[in-house]
Amino acid sequence: MRAFLNGITQFVTTKKGMWITILSWLVVTILLAIFAPNAKDYEVSRIATLPDNAQSVIAQGKVDQYFSNNDGTPAILVFQTEGELSIDQVANVLDRFKKEEINGIEEIIPLASLPPQATAEFFSEDGTTAVIPLMFKSSLENKEIRDSLTQMKEVAADNSELHMYVTGPAGIGADSLDLFSRADLVLILSTVGLILILLIVIYRSPLLAIIPLLAAVFVYEVVMKTLGILGSAGLALSNQTISIMSILLFAAVIDYSLFIFSRFREELKNHENKYDAMRAAMHEVGMPVFFSGGTVLAAMLVLFFAQFGDYRNFAPTFATAMAIIMVASITLVPALFTLFGRKSFWPKVPKVGSAKVKPTSFWSKTGRFVVKKPGISVAAVGLILLISASNIVNLEFEFDTIKSFPEDMPSRQGYEILDEKFASGDLAPSTVLLEADTATTEEQQESLKEELLSQPLVGNVRISGTAESDQVVQYSLSFTENPYALETIDAMEAMIDNSDQIITDSGLEGELFFAGETAAQVDDRMVNNRDVIVIVLLETLLIFVMLIFLTRSVKMPIFMMGTILISFLAALGLGIFLTDLIFDISTVSNRVPLYAFVFLVALGIDYNIMLISRFQEERRKHSVKEAVEIAVANTGGVISSAGIILAATFAVLMTQPIQLLFVFGFIVAVGILLDTFLIRGVLLPGLLVLLEKDQAKEENKKVRSRN
Repeated sequence: MRAFLNGITQFVTTKKGMWITILSWLVVTILLAIFAPNAKDYEVSRIATLPDNAQSVIAQGKVDQYFSNNDGTPAILVFQTEGELSIDQVANVLDRFKKEEINGIEEIIPLASLPPQATAEFFSEDGTTAVIPLMFKSSLENKEIRDSLTQMKEVAADNSELHMYVTGPAGIGADSLDLFSRADLVLILSTVGLILILLIVIYRSPLLAIIPLLAAVFVYEVVMKTLGILGSAGLALSNQTISIMSILLFAAVIDYSLFIFSRFREELKNHENKYDAMRAAMHEVGMPVFFSGGTVLAAMLVLFFAQFGDYRNFAPTFATAMAIIMVASITLVPALFTLFGRKSFWPKVPKVGSAKVKPTSFWSKTGRFVVKKPGISVAAVGLILLISASNIVNLEFEFDTIKSFPEDMPSRQGYEILDEKFASGDLAPSTVLLEADTATTEEQQESLKEELLSQPLVGNVRISGTAESDQVVQYSLSFTENPYALETIDAMEAMIDNSDQIITDSGLEGELFFAGETAAQVDDRMVNNRDVIVIVLLETLLIFVMLIFLTRSVKMPIFMMGTILISFLAALGLGIFLTDLIFDISTVSNRVPLYAFVFLVALGIDYNIMLISRFQEERRKHSVKEAVEIAVANTGGVISSAGIILAATFAVLMTQPIQLLFVFGFIVAVGILLDTFLIRGVLLPGLLVLLEKDQAKEENKKVRSRN
């Protein structure tokens, strides 16, 4: 592999190879821009998150099989006025929906023709609010549903006294499309602007800021068009996944650019010719940079082993991006820096013979201190990390996903009106389906209803339909508490586990199936817990094995993986403490820990690789202490710069409209800063000094022992 990479980088760093590389990237980018579809054309706001064998998915399939009117995308229309709401007001709007022949609506409740006792259940006790369920055809895409909802809102707006909100899956999906269409532009502009400012401030050179961003723009266009081709072939592209991928792309390209130009600047002090300098630079950093990308790629491919849809959706999208980034890191990036040569660093142009690292620099002083006081350094940083990690015991999860959206989002507003005006359990009633061995009598149906009512936290149960000559009975079940509350999810899980006993106590024989939001959250929690264990173990093992091949050692990967894992735990603990303290966010999505783990481990290991690679390079000529001091002094500046930019780039996710991305971006930013300044700068170098042995000393000991 090393010989293959050296062959590529040696070609790229010649005058002819440099121009061929740049022109090849330009031609490919232009061709893809003209002929390939864009990934944005295939974005979806929701993907199937649970596997097909999840109990709630099987249950929903049964419900759709026996009761075909359940097949579709449900919407909940919430009507409200300041005074008392009349049936005629709502009925007139519903009738107009019919007359307008709005696309995709399967059926509208004929409110005006229903008897008074039937209409009462649609209105709140104070008479100010009405809730009307509606179903869109299952064939409709989110964009088509959004267009239909826009038309419905225009119709409702004609009645100035009536306010209509649309919530439920249809409303949330439509709002998500609008949110992300606006947020994506903010995300890209904020990312590019922030990186540009930080590069200029840190390096005080306009070209050093522009060249990495130029490379990132090329890579971004190629990646988006490649994903567009995959999207046209059937790959589901979640808008949330695309948002995180954009951050990963810019962060990784900038990171690898910094590693390359830092070593290029160093070699320009040894070589007059820019091609020779870049060749020497890539000879040393080409393998570590390419391998760093490989660890991120491997981490993303491991997500194929997840069962959860959100995690699996990451795998092909991120893997595609990382594969293209890896190619760019050993071709496009060095070619662009070679093209500009010493001018890249203007006004601080490196000259042959000038000092490589000032002995008075911050990282030179840090390296000397760690070498002299390794025990104190390791103990101090270890204590900080352990205290931070201990806060994980306060981690609490939020399962009500709509509460992660902005407060002014219409579907969330409608949801909160429902929560205020109706019983909490009515927000998302569960469906219980009895598939009996024989036809059931009315007494048996009532017996099961009473048994379900006796279960903890169950507030209301009603029979909502029968099929297969009364052999299949459908119940609508509402809890007394919010259907997304932790205690409600626990109650549903207990009911599912006890379903055989419930049937027996009802005097029936058959099987119960539980569908709906609360049942789905039970599966969600179980699948997520399984994926966390599987992905953490597989990713840790895979990266550990890869590090053995890179370092040709077993001890080094133990240091590297051990420090990165404690860093992750500290970042998670400190991150949730700060989100509660600063942003008043006390609960987080159960996706956050695994999201953070994948990115902190995959990206954090990059800095480990750069430090250890330089240590091993210097170890060939110096003692352990000297090699550590030189490695910290020479890599500390670029790693800290890259870490600050990487942390700031992920912090841009805090501009996104959902709390999951906000918290995830913040925790990753915190973790990267811990990695950059404490792990790579102090802890790992201190461990090397304490635990690595000088070969010369070891050989002397062996000689003395023989004598």
